[in-house]
Amino acid sequence: MRKFTMLGFVILTVIFSGCRSTEMPPPLPTGVVEDYVPVISVTGKVLPARRATISAQVGGTVLEIFVAQGDEVEAGDLLLQLDPTDAQLTVRQAEAALEAAQAERALLQAQPRPEAVAVRQAQAAAAQATLTQTIVHRDRVALAGTQADVVAAEAAVIAAQADRLAAYETHELTMTCHEFDLNGEQKTLCPLLGAPEEQARHQLQVASERLNLAQAQLDALLAGAGDRTPATEAAVQAAREQWGIVLAELDLLQAGASAGELAAAEAAVQKADATLAEAQAMLARTTVRAPFAGVVGNVHVREGEFLLAGSPIVTLGDLDTLRVETSDLDEISVGQVAVGQKVEIAFEGLPEQLFTGRVVRISPMSDSEAGGVNYTAIVDVDRLDPDVRWGMTAFVDIEGE
Repeated sequence: MRKFTMLGFVILTVIFSGCRSTEMPPPLPTGVVEDYVPVISVTGKVLPARRATISAQVGGTVLEIFVAQGDEVEAGDLLLQLDPTDAQLTVRQAEAALEAAQAERALLQAQPRPEAVAVRQAQAAAAQATLTQTIVHRDRVALAGTQADVVAAEAAVIAAQADRLAAYETHELTMTCHEFDLNGEQKTLCPLLGAPEEQARHQLQVASERLNLAQAQLDALLAGAGDRTPATEAAVQAAREQWGIVLAELDLLQAGASAGELAAAEAAVQKADATLAEAQAMLARTTVRAPFAGVVGNVHVREGEFLLAGSPIVTLGDLDTLRVETSDLDEISVGQVAVGQKVEIAFEGLPEQLFTGRVVRISPMSDSEAGGVNYTAIVDVDRLDPDVRWGMTAFVDIEGE
């Protein structure tokens, strides 16, 4: 296997007789020197050109392992399943958040419903009528507590009762919910809950207070009270404020959503959609699949173990790409090795066989992990025996330049 330089030369020995002779001895023949071929001997291992240690992309408990050492797999085959429970919950939460954001956007994009506008218009008319009645009542009370004033006060009480009833019915309307279809699914939407319901509740409270005030004014007239101006002025102010609130709400409803509100709703949908995509990706990572076809060299985990992200799971290699990678080509010898040089290879597990091959690549950077400065030479074997296995030790003789 190892080539040594053979230096052949012939030496002719002239045996002289005991007596001297005056004749010249014949010339010595010249020796023939063969060409010297240096050999660089290194060791290495049989490794697949395509190999990978597949790691967990997310943490979790190992639920099931689908392969064992030595199994052949195709690209996309299941290798391992982590417990997906937490990831599935995150996906459901993200789906619900997306649906809520889409519903909010649809509500803002929709035109105001005619029935909602009609309710606001009726409220505005009622508030205006209440204000007018309150002003008239104030003026009458300021003159005197005549019988006509009592009648007017009674009318004000009746009007206040009607207003309170209208406010109560309006508040009840804000509690109404509607069924609608979204992406083929039936959804329930309560459009007036929130700010509209709070405003209606406030109006109901104001109407109740106005009724109490009207009743107090009537009671004062009936009791023959003197100065009634402070109470009536307060009633007028309350009625004027309520009318202003209802008008503002009507204007806001008819104007619809602003550009800023629509942009914010669209951004919320996009954010929710991105969150869902991220959650779905995390769920997919709980299932580990083979990235390429090959043979399982080792399984590094057991069922029931908890893995951190980045933990090794399976070592996979394509045995159709076996080659020899050297480990001790030192910095002195690497300069004598070039791509394309012929090599002879012997394997420790197959001592009776000798293989040939060629250097196909030399690493550009040294590997000093073994304690010295070494370079990796990659050798393709011409005809690899089926008995040569992944990880076998190889002895390589490289013909030096």
